[in-house]
Amino acid sequence: MTTMPGQILQAEPAARTGRAGTRRSLPLLVLGTGADPDSERGVDCPGELPPASDPGLVERARAARAELGDRAFVLGHHYQRDEVIQFADVTGDSFKLAKDAAARPGAEFIVFCGVHFMAESADILTSAAQKVVLPDLAAGCSMADMATYNQVEQCWEALEDLGLADDVIPVTYMNSSADIKAFTGRHGGTVCTSSNARRAVSWALSRGSKVLFLPDQHLGRNTAVLELGMSLDDCVVWDPHAPGDTGGLSAEQLHDATMILWRGHCSVHGRFSPDCVTDVRARIPGVNVIVHPECQHEVVLAADHIGSTEKIISTIEQAPAGSAWAVGTELNLVQRLAVSHPDKTVVFLDKTVCYCSTMNRIDLPHLVWALESLANGRLVNQITVGDQTAAQARAALDQMLALP
Repeated sequence: MTTMPGQILQAEPAARTGRAGTRRSLPLLVLGTGADPDSERGVDCPGELPPASDPGLVERARAARAELGDRAFVLGHHYQRDEVIQFADVTGDSFKLAKDAAARPGAEFIVFCGVHFMAESADILTSAAQKVVLPDLAAGCSMADMATYNQVEQCWEALEDLGLADDVIPVTYMNSSADIKAFTGRHGGTVCTSSNARRAVSWALSRGSKVLFLPDQHLGRNTAVLELGMSLDDCVVWDPHAPGDTGGLSAEQLHDATMILWRGHCSVHGRFSPDCVTDVRARIPGVNVIVHPECQHEVVLAADHIGSTEKIISTIEQAPAGSAWAVGTELNLVQRLAVSHPDKTVVFLDKTVCYCSTMNRIDLPHLVWALESLANGRLVNQITVGDQTAAQARAALDQMLALP
């Protein structure tokens, strides 16, 4: 299908099924304006954005921020661009920021400069009186959208049909929609971050003989093999797009597996290859390679260090002057680390630059528009999670907080 300039391409409503009731299964609409009420994500941003070339954007942001005062709390994810980070009250990874929001009950507005699933988590953890705002509703996460509610429900039904569901404990990565977190909570599972995935999977295996790990196969595989001593043969990958009802796997494979990994990945971390590591070692003798556990297993094996976003930051902060580091994570953060540590060499692992395209949708024009709208009494782009979904997702999040 082709579109004329200015024409909006809308997605067709998807069929909705699932034992737990009606759920939406279409992924993020990443382009255009307008909204599709039958999709998981909307892209409607009412009002007019200031142009990116507006020389007064910084002053406008400062003025709106000052006018809002303590009524607003601005959160900035590490992967945001500097023009946005400068206005963040706190920075961090997704779960840290959601907890920071919950710790500020006096803030009327939580302005989340991140992506959709992060704002959902903030809405789940904050009070009903607080309003969570995402400056651009099209700022989604390709990984989170790789596991839709209907797909995961169909997977679970297949496991039930095979007589395996009673043995499976779901573990979902923080990078997942509220619906998937709710599914996990409803089935007695837990959420994890890249920092505590080992504890989460260990806990799950103390309660069942198998783990359904959603939605990032690489984090699940790296945790199982490198931290818990499993073999690659203990892991199988469930492909929701494979023909048939069992994710492209045989009944025997599912019976024998310990880790059922969802076929999902991060579009940024998944791009790094072992060749990137070989190339940077040739270009920078003595370089230390540190990568995020969302990277492919072969990349992690070739690296010197593996760690979450916070671990990467602290490792480079504590590294000796004169050391060299090649970092396999989002480029905005790598560039910020390079500027913050001029006594060290800090480079992006790949020679080809790659930002998180959806995270970068939160730019200064969108932030200014959101802040000015709130200052003028207009609530825009509020992210809300339904009460039942929020309660079930909260159960999975609380289980993560209670991990031994």
